[in-house]
Amino acid sequence: MPAFKFSFNAWRRRIQYRYAILDGDGKFGEGVTDFLIDSGMKPRRISPASPWQNGVAERWIGSCRRELLDHVIVFNEAHLRGLLRDYISYYHADRIHDSLEKDAPAMRPVSSKPSQSARLVSFPRIGGLHHRYDWQKAA
Repeated sequence: MPAFKFSFNAWRRRIQYRYAILDGDGKFGEGVTDFLIDSGMKPRRISPASPWQNGVAERWIGSCRRELLDHVIVFNEAHLRGLLRDYISYYHADRIHDSLEKDAPAMRPVSSKPSQSARLVSFPRIGGLHHRYDWQKAA
């Protein structure tokens, strides 16, 4: 019997996802799997020493590490949470994805130069680590 038991009653709403992919880590013990089942999910474990079976998570973690965490010094958990929140916003709204034909998941429209006098401006993202560019009409 685990010392800590998850309570479905503490979870105010049902989870919209159907599956949870778990590795063999001990932190995903019986209490966690019981909680997932109670909340309507089906926990699935990947094979030992097979991170390729969870490719989506592996790619996201790799992108986050290369594009954010390798370039900053994280001071504490609150700072890390803020950085990750900004990165997730950047990842969905600004970062291009090859699988989406070089578009962002938020499907931003392609803007062409509105006039000869328009200039290209930079909008910093994640504290200036990345940028989004767009045209600005001359005043």
